[in-house]
Parts: sequence; structure tokens; C-alpha cells
Amino acid sequence: MKRVVGVVAGLAVLVAGVAGADAAAVASGAPSATARQATGPVVWGTCPTVAGKPVNANLECATVRVPLDYREPWGQSIKVAINRIKAKVPRDAGHLGTLLINPGGPGASGRNLTEYVAAILPAKLSERYDIVGFDPRGVGASEPALHCVDPEVYFRPPRPDAVPRTPEEERVLLGRAAAYASGCGNFWAWLLPHLSTENSARDMDTIRAALGEEKISYLGFSYGTYLGAVYATLFPHRIKRMIMDSVVDPTRVWYRANLAQDTAFERRHRQFLAWTARHHATYKLGATVKQTSFAYYAMRERLRSRPAGGIVGPSELDDGFTIAGYSNRVWPEFAQAWSSYVRNGDVSGLLALYTKHGKNDAADENSYAVYLSVQCRDAPWPRQWDKWRADMTTMHRLAPFLTWPNAWYNAPCAFWPVPGGKPVDVQASPQLPPILIVQSRGDAATPYEGALRMRTLFPNTRMVLDKGGNHGISLSGNRCVDRHVAAYLRDGSLPPRDVACDPLPAPRPAERMAAEPPQRPHDLLAILGGLLGAR
Repeated sequence: MKRVVGVVAGLAVLVAGVAGADAAAVASGAPSATARQATGPVVWGTCPTVAGKPVNANLECATVRVPLDYREPWGQSIKVAINRIKAKVPRDAGHLGTLLINPGGPGASGRNLTEYVAAILPAKLSERYDIVGFDPRGVGASEPALHCVDPEVYFRPPRPDAVPRTPEEERVLLGRAAAYASGCGNFWAWLLPHLSTENSARDMDTIRAALGEEKISYLGFSYGTYLGAVYATLFPHRIKRMIMDSVVDPTRVWYRANLAQDTAFERRHRQFLAWTARHHATYKLGATVKQTSFAYYAMRERLRSRPAGGIVGPSELDDGFTIAGYSNRVWPEFAQAWSSYVRNGDVSGLLALYTKHGKNDAADENSYAVYLSVQCRDAPWPRQWDKWRADMTTMHRLAPFLTWPNAWYNAPCAFWPVPGGKPVDVQASPQLPPILIVQSRGDAATPYEGALRMRTLFPNTRMVLDKGGNHGISLSGNRCVDRHVAAYLRDGSLPPRDVACDPLPAPRPAERMAAEPPQRPHDLLAILGGLLGAR
């Protein structure tokens, strides 16, 4: 997930009016306004070619028109882009329907995840589902796609240090946040009020209706779990199966969720420092957490005055090493780059990390724009910067690794041109089938406590707990986890009680990310787009 600002006036009216209408439709057996808006079946066609990516003949693409404003379902519409890998099994011979997928964000492209899910699921299972990815409104190939600033200018490195030391440095950072919010408002004043998790959930139901499905199954990662929870609240009768992987706390959207992330990322960062210390013989950065912590912050301080290669300053370093909070698979790569810089003055490793994990292009800016637009719109944010400053100053003392970088990532919400609304009251319904929750115990982006709260709101669930700390657990190589995921998708069966699985083995220093298959979502990093808002 990524952090951002998104606000729309009248969400309470939207919730009360449209949700009330849908509730009445459900009670009467009539189709909802969402379903009525679907004008016909999806017309599938060949997907556009992507430079450098092989063509998958089994991948089909289409668009679905959705109402801009669900209070006016026959008014102005926009387009949501979808793709599909069709089941091989016929409808009358064991076909399991549609599996809709979302990798999180908000702002991440679900169309980028379709091929991976189809390839990594057991063949006898994937061939029974139509696996459908979608770019939520404003994202990627959906129309219109949001862009608020020139990414080559706004993200030009090195950016100002995210940890301000003087009032002037803080004013510079505030000016950047306000400028981004202003840019979005100038370009998209007509659209921003309609970018919200609730509207994306309603778009999901429009997609379902356009596909001709009475019910759909759903696999959501990270922010996608919150999107799924909102969909389950609004359309419980439309769900066949639902998996929530790496769960957002639905009671803390979004300002308080970021503060919880700060402490969780601090713990995870210290685990990385401890791992580096255990491998002192390889990296020579210190044999204790105290020593490696000193080495890390000394590196960050040096980069403040002497950016590596003139590019990687402290903010670029923050962005890159946040990735290590999502997945320990990258730890050898990051520790080696860090060691080469500290021990040998070699900046090539840090520059490579920036190019791979930190550099922002137009697609990243689109993701960030939607992230902010949705999160700033979903819920109220403090509008007085004194509140932010006080909270971050206190939190920084406890969690210096991410507190200020996370705050500035979301700071445009303090200036967003539309107000935050009232979040959907996430809750279960008797019509809702059992849900499977997958969570890691030490997840930094979506802390474990959020999964516990989600389970309280949806009591008819089972949790598969990975004892490690990575983000995005399903379909990432943990056979214990994937066995339960496959069983649930196959026939809806859940374990009789919550299950705990051992994590994958910790990485060894000799391992390199280059040896990994491309776009393995052990990070969901390339696919998720980076950080939660999950950044």
C-alpha cells in the first residue's frame, strides 16, 4: 500500500444513500444500482504489447464502464481496465468462477498481478478459475489515469532530507506537500471527490455484473484486504470466497494506521540490523545491533552532505531501505550495497538499489497520485500541521527509521483540495461466507494487530499465521501457507482452527535477488509499487 491524501465531500451521504439503496435491493432480491449500471457483457480482446515483456497469448484485456458517481448511476462514466487468463475447464465441468485479484496500494495495478497468480497457483486449481485483475479507477490503463506533477521534476534526486532539522527545512517539505495537493486539485477537481475505497468496491461489483457472475471469489493483498472488507460489507451476497493477505486494520484508516506502521517498521528495521550483525564476518558493519545501527545512521548522515553519485541522499536511502521492511529476501542485496559504500567508498551498490527500488517514473507517480487521492478521501486527516509535528516529534524518538519519511509521504492530505469522508463501517453479514486471513506475525506494513481486529469484525474466519515478518505471504513459496490457500480456493474448506506456519528460512549472505524469478511477490514490491499506505 502507499500513503496518500484523498478526500471527497459528501461521503456520508454516499454511504447512507447508495448503501441504503443496495441494502433495500438485497432485501427485495432486486439487483443493486451497481449491477443495473452494467450495460452488457465484457468484450475481451488482445492486450497491448509491453516493451521488453513477452506476449502471453492466454492473456485477454478489456474495459468496463463504471459510474463516476454511484449516486447518479446513469450519469457520467469512466473506464476501469481489466485483464483475464481464462479457465481451461468448461463452466459445466468443474469451473469455479471468477477470482478477482488486487495487490494493494491504493494505487497498484491489479492487471500486473494476473499472470503471476495464474502461473503460481497449482495447475489443477488455476485452470478452474477465470483469473481477473483490474486497475482501480484512476490507475494504470484505466481512464482517466491520474497524474498530478512531472515526476522528473518532483522526484528529482537528491530530494530534501525527510527528517527536518530547522524550521526552514520543514517549510521546504511542507511546500512540496502543498504543491502536490494543489497540482492534483488543479488537474482533477471533478474526479477527486469520487476516488475512494467505497467507490472502488462498487466498481468491483460493476465488474462482477459485467462478467455475468452471480458471485465472485477475491484475493486481496495489503490495502486490497481493506478494499475486500468494504466490498464484503456492501455486497456480502456477492462473495463466493475471499482471502485477505497482510491485513489492514479497518478501524484505523488512515492517519492512525501510519503511526502504527512507524513502530512496526522500527522493529523490522532492527531485525535487519540484527541479521547484518550476525553476518559481521561478511559485511563488517558491526557485530551488535548497537554497532550496525550506528553504522546505518552514520551512512545516512554522510549522504546528507555528500549524496552517493550525486543522487542517493538520505531520503533516497530511506525509500530504498524501507523495502527491506517488506521482505527479508532483499537483505543480502541491501547489506552488501551498504557494506561496499561504508567499507570501500563504492557507491555503485546504492545507485543500483535506487535504480531498482527507489527511482520514480510516470507509472510510480500515477500510483502515488491515486494512493493519496483514495486515502485522503476515505477518512479525515488533521488539517493543522501543529498536530502532525507534535505526533511525529514524539514518534520519531521511538521510531526514527520511518516516522518522518512516512509523514511526508502522506503530508499532502493536510492540504488536500477535498475533505476526508466517513469510512465505511466495516462489518460482517449473515450472508457472508467464511473468509481466510493470511498474515505474518512481524509484518511491518500491515501490523498483526490489524489482522486481529479484522477477524473480530468478521468472526466467521480462520487465520493462517506465518511466524516470520514478510509482507504478502500467499503464493510466495511457503508450502504450509499455500496448502491452506489452495484448499480454500478449491472447495471453500478452512482449517478447523487457526494455523501457525514456520516462515521460510532466513536468507544467507551469498544469496542475491538477481537469482530470483522476475516479479516474485515475496515483496509484492514491484507489483505493489513500493510502500504501504501502505506505502
